[in-house]
Amino acid sequence: MKNFTYSIPTVVHFGEGQIKKLGAEIAARAHKVLVVYGGGSVKRNGVFDAAVAQLKAHNVQWAELPGVEPNPRIATVREGVRLCREQGLDGVLALGGGSVIDCAKGVAAGALYDGDPWDFSGKKLTPERALPIFTVLTMAATGSEMDNIAVISNPETNEKESFAGPCCYPAVSILDPTYTYSLPAAQTAAGTADIMSHTFENYFSPIEDNYLAESLAEAILRSCVKYGPKAIETPDDYEARANLMWNAAWAINGFLDMGKPVAWSVHRMEHELSAFYDVTHGVGLAILTPNWMRYVLNEKTEARFARYGTAVWGLDPALPLRELAERAIQKTRDFFASLGLPATLSELGIGPEYFPEMARKARTAGFDKTFVPLSVEDIVRIYQMSL
Repeated sequence: MKNFTYSIPTVVHFGEGQIKKLGAEIAARAHKVLVVYGGGSVKRNGVFDAAVAQLKAHNVQWAELPGVEPNPRIATVREGVRLCREQGLDGVLALGGGSVIDCAKGVAAGALYDGDPWDFSGKKLTPERALPIFTVLTMAATGSEMDNIAVISNPETNEKESFAGPCCYPAVSILDPTYTYSLPAAQTAAGTADIMSHTFENYFSPIEDNYLAESLAEAILRSCVKYGPKAIETPDDYEARANLMWNAAWAINGFLDMGKPVAWSVHRMEHELSAFYDVTHGVGLAILTPNWMRYVLNEKTEARFARYGTAVWGLDPALPLRELAERAIQKTRDFFASLGLPATLSELGIGPEYFPEMARKARTAGFDKTFVPLSVEDIVRIYQMSL
């Protein structure tokens, strides 16, 4: 294990009815907030009304930024920054899933920055200050409610880039599993794939002797395998929704990658899919991940995949390592298919025309530190395997 510093300053109120604590938490840190949300589902499922009731009860004023896109766009972030500056807002409240929360982080950091918030993209510039961020989560997927990372898209340049900074951790997050009951099955499936992909990115690392983190990663994966289908079959299964929601936070709140290099290679490849084709993030990950696994399987990596097969899928440890590894990878593909997720890019109408350009953009210096280092040509081949 390498040296590390770990700090999660986010206050989490988890469970049914915990939104009753939102107003007091905001009032202790802000007086007038920007309420950020997406297409309006939070107004149909009661989340918006419950949040506004809390603001009113604690004399917190608010303005609204509706219409955040599934892959949040820099234009929307800029509009939020404009509202914060013009109306003197001193906090940002996100009602929704990861896209809404990521947009809120961009707004919160951009409001206290003199330049364009796109300057943060690709981690070219680290935000040093941000307005306090509050979240009410409605979808278990990205884990943005408990991390300091945001991913923003720029359709004008076909770019989808992340940024991060210590100031971008939410101050307070309300995690009520009942707020995910109304999610369509397709979104629950994509969210489950997203959680698992975050876990895979941390689990398949050049350093394999972080026993606590590896065991927790395996537990998160088993939990997704157990509760993802249950949440789809019975949307109001509280235990299924609660476990998925807590899995999402711990898959990416930094604990799993403490002490080891993690390069997020499949995510970088998927970000290019989303940038060029506006693909749902979890769907893209579900398509790419099994093909990445097959591509990097070799004599050096087969033991890791074999451990994954026995620990997560319950495969017979007496089987040869290569057979265990191959079965584990097939189990992964079959599981995503069982959730109703597509298995190929062709199903999404995506062809190979942009693969070389996407691969060049995806391939960063971090790919030298991945589980298996990948070249631009390697990435193109993984895209081609995914057709």
